[in-house]
Amino acid sequence: MKAEMDQEEEGKVAPKAQQPEGISLHRATELINLLISCSYSVRSFLAKWQLIRDKLEQIHSSLAAAAEGDNSATNSDLVGLLQAIKSTASETQVLANRCNDESYGGGKLHLRSDLDVIASKLHILMRRLEEIYASGILTSSQAIVVSRPGVGASWEDMRFYVKDLISRLKIGDSEMRLRALSALKQVLCDDDKYVRILVAKVAQGVALLVSFLESQSEGVQEEAAEAISVISGFDSHKGALVMAGAVAPLIRTLEMGSELAKERAAGALKKLTENSDNAWSVSAQGGVSTLLKIRGDASSSGELIRSACGVLKSLSGVEEIRRFMVEEGAVSIFVELSRSKEEASQIQAIEFLTILACEDAAIKQKVMVEGVLGSLVPHSSKAKEVALRAIENLCFSSPSSMNYFMSSGFLDCVLYLLRSGEISIQESALKAVARLSGLSEAIKKAMGDAGFIPELVKLLEARSFQVREMAAETLSGMISIQRNRRRFVREDENVDRILQLLDPEEKSVTKKFLLTVLVSLTDRKMMTSGYSKHLEKLAETEAADAKKIIKKLSTSRFRSMFTGIWCS
Repeated sequence: MKAEMDQEEEGKVAPKAQQPEGISLHRATELINLLISCSYSVRSFLAKWQLIRDKLEQIHSSLAAAAEGDNSATNSDLVGLLQAIKSTASETQVLANRCNDESYGGGKLHLRSDLDVIASKLHILMRRLEEIYASGILTSSQAIVVSRPGVGASWEDMRFYVKDLISRLKIGDSEMRLRALSALKQVLCDDDKYVRILVAKVAQGVALLVSFLESQSEGVQEEAAEAISVISGFDSHKGALVMAGAVAPLIRTLEMGSELAKERAAGALKKLTENSDNAWSVSAQGGVSTLLKIRGDASSSGELIRSACGVLKSLSGVEEIRRFMVEEGAVSIFVELSRSKEEASQIQAIEFLTILACEDAAIKQKVMVEGVLGSLVPHSSKAKEVALRAIENLCFSSPSSMNYFMSSGFLDCVLYLLRSGEISIQESALKAVARLSGLSEAIKKAMGDAGFIPELVKLLEARSFQVREMAAETLSGMISIQRNRRRFVREDENVDRILQLLDPEEKSVTKKFLLTVLVSLTDRKMMTSGYSKHLEKLAETEAADAKKIIKKLSTSRFRSMFTGIWCS
């Protein structure tokens, strides 16, 4: 390295008036690059050399960016800086040689002090270079971002690339910053190693990204928001974003950024608030009101609305914040949104209303008064399933809620869903019906009056095993009511259908609930049915309920026929 510098001194031409040593931006860049390479061979004072190398890399990136745009150095300030860089590079090389000499010329203590001095000099040079950039002396309109390391590149190459991008972000004009941000965002998206390098290995790298959220350039703001969104997807790095003060500018971006910047900022906040520790940070910065405003704004994009809803759902886990949302009109906003034609918005609105109301009687009452029950049977299959779960959570827990619920026409709605033929909907509807029928005798009577028995009987032969099972269980519960038993036996085919399904060879349905239905009956249609032999076979296989039914039906007229079975 020293020999190269001596050769440069010997080979230079007579100095020009404004360039005494004839050093160009390009040559200064080469000198720093050679020194960086040389520093890796030093095997002592490793921590101090790492610090020195970091500063050299930042100076190198700044010089390289400037040299790509203009290789001339005609300004006296820049000429003086380049001379200082060259001189400091020579001193650094001497120190590298001393560190590699086991005698540590001058002593270890003295050498350690010299290394601290060099690190300080490099820091000052770096600051001077940034000031020259800020003054507009250097332009880089033609500068391009350096090539990204290839697949399988070393950590050191990847780290150098990230640091180069960060240097360009610090000193570049708007165009260079945008291109550097775009390149940085891309590597963060493509490889999580770059995320770790940026967060853990680049001083102030995250803070610099956060600062660009306040940029007046839409493009810069959008790219910064996307990069931050990528970082926020890693649990181990969320703390770094919060410590860098990302929450407040993300919320301001939601308020005043472009539509794309808003979407990306909302996505970042959604990921950040998956950790409940960050909920108060968002609330303290006025985030709740901002997010509710987005939900109530018809001009907001679907992506923005979904992300905003995700943040609000996370924040609602804190009771005080949840109550504040209600005070801010969240119920009315989400009731309206639950009637949206867009499935995703419907589902999120219904789920959010359920969260708001499920643990608070006062909020639950407000949800019902606002008319949410009328909006919980939307059109898409997925939304219907979510609505049915919400109805269970909102209305099945207290008598007052149940009374309001029953008067809302829900039985007619759920009966319609049972008849729809969609397996997923039938399963969800049956779950609700099964739970509903177990709440009271009055509800079982109301279900019988509404016409549920014929539909449940039909569902005993549905394609889904789960539907068949739930239908049998629900039917057995409803038959415990005398009025419903009369309805059941009134249709001749009902008894026949149950007996047919009791075929011992039939494996498609559990027979326990079907036998429970028949145990409640005393109708002799069972004995005259062509399928009564199925009951007899079950009794022969020690099926207790089957024996009980036969014993119950047996009279003096039939006793001789069945004595051998039920007395065994």
